[in-house]
Amino acid sequence: MTLTPSIKPARSGPMADKVFGWASKGCAILTLGLLIAILTSLTISAWPAIYKYGFSFLTNSVWDPVQEDFGGFVMIYGTIATSIIALLIAVPVSFGIALFLTELSPSWLKRPLGTAIELLAAVPSIVYGMWGLLVFGPVLAEYVQTPLQNAFSGTPYLGALVSGPPVGIGLFSAGVILAIMIIPFIAAVMRDVFEVTPALLKESAYGLGATTWEVVSTVVLPYTKTGVIGGIMLGLGRAIGETMAVTFVIGNFNQLDSLSLFQAANSITSALANEFAEAGEGLHQAALMYLGLVLFFITFVILSLSKLLLSQLRKAEGAKT
Repeated sequence: MTLTPSIKPARSGPMADKVFGWASKGCAILTLGLLIAILTSLTISAWPAIYKYGFSFLTNSVWDPVQEDFGGFVMIYGTIATSIIALLIAVPVSFGIALFLTELSPSWLKRPLGTAIELLAAVPSIVYGMWGLLVFGPVLAEYVQTPLQNAFSGTPYLGALVSGPPVGIGLFSAGVILAIMIIPFIAAVMRDVFEVTPALLKESAYGLGATTWEVVSTVVLPYTKTGVIGGIMLGLGRAIGETMAVTFVIGNFNQLDSLSLFQAANSITSALANEFAEAGEGLHQAALMYLGLVLFFITFVILSLSKLLLSQLRKAEGAKT
């Protein structure tokens, strides 16, 4: 009986490694170049508005295309407010979903429930917007806004937060719709990072008598905090950049009359979607590009702060050890 020697796959030579290294470096340089090109083109297109208004554009709440008087404060406020409302709702719900799927759910329910939640991410944003305008808005106005106004009418501060006509559109409505849209992203990331926690660590904590919450808070979260923060930042990025759903339910009102959560407002993405196609060349178009540049920097600042937070957490871990 003759034995045929096993055929070993040919190893790639030094030239293949060099080509792979050059290709990887080229992709990184291309990405950085595209980022710089986008920033440069936005700055050039927005320069007439930057030159005329400067940083006062960020604090001016007047938006009057007829008189060519533009300020982006209402849009910036609407973008930040709706994103914060969305995070305040979505993060606890996503954490609860991820905790249930990884620690509490029976095995027969994990897969169908996880798939159902992930399918929410496949729903087009315009469908969320139409549902928010036609279904959620009237329900919010009748069963949430009106009772709150009746309960807190005349109450300092709280009365102002729930004031406004009960029509079901505004900052809070847009924030809730954004929360529903980003929950699948944050929950999926949290579930995945919770599952990579070594089972030995969790079993050891359970063996010492820890409860489920103690295991999650003292073992799972410290081990997966980088992934959890990354998931939250992913959801925040989606909330800040969402256009169609917000356009349907935020009200598209370029004035800020009060600090009510139910007042109609506007966002940067909604203003760009509504006005860019009809904006004439000149100051109006430049002001819209200035809003796009501001949105770019808001995203950049948020990502930078998240990186700084993660680095501080790592330093704190090193100090403890």
